[in-house]
Amino acid sequence: MMPPTLIASSLAAAPRPLFPPLERPLGPDELEQALRAFQGSYYVEHPFHRLMYEGGLTQRQFQGWAANRLAYQRVVPRKDGAILSNCPESDVRREWIQRIIDHDGTESGTGGIEMWIRLGVALGVPREEMEDERHVLPAVRLICESYVTFCRTKPWQEAVASSLTELFAPKIHNQRIESYPKHYPWIPPEALDYFRSRLVQAPKDVTHGLRLVKRWATTPERQRKVFEALAFKLEMLWAMIDTIHNAYRQDDGS
Repeated sequence: MMPPTLIASSLAAAPRPLFPPLERPLGPDELEQALRAFQGSYYVEHPFHRLMYEGGLTQRQFQGWAANRLAYQRVVPRKDGAILSNCPESDVRREWIQRIIDHDGTESGTGGIEMWIRLGVALGVPREEMEDERHVLPAVRLICESYVTFCRTKPWQEAVASSLTELFAPKIHNQRIESYPKHYPWIPPEALDYFRSRLVQAPKDVTHGLRLVKRWATTPERQRKVFEALAFKLEMLWAMIDTIHNAYRQDDGS
């Protein structure tokens, strides 16, 4: 349907997050403020997303984005499973497992992954082509798998810290909910179901994740590990959208 034509082009440089100096351990509130200060490196600032919210994407670019981004949606419950497998605390596991349920659903045809597939279908990608991931770029697949590897091989507390990109997610979901009807009237309203669901789920995830990180990261060394984990996730997301943008950017003239 739409094999992407890859072209040689320079990648958009990701803004590097700046780690605060750690001459002493930050207090819980200071630590949260330092984590929130990473927002400038979130991929909402990527040129592809700016085009999206300004009405500058073609339908083909939307299709390529949705088809590729499904690879990320599908690794999220796997990385959460990796965190569970490394976590010895039953109280944490009982609460964390809700994230897997949110994405996988409680039965076939439910959950966030299914809602993302429906988004792709609403954008014009046949369901079969969404589900078999035929349009996923090799680099996108490798980038997404790196997240699972990180969460499987790092201490579970650092993997939890990497999930705190959810701190910045409400902005991106709200932008999609507001900009799609305004700039892309051909996108049906039900295509926004995933983003609406995350506006409810993400704040709960953030509250839990922050609580765990604050409890564990009480020394400069641990706090540095937390910053490194969040920086890894931010760069992973940036690399993913950058790859998608450059695969389809011949459509936007950039």
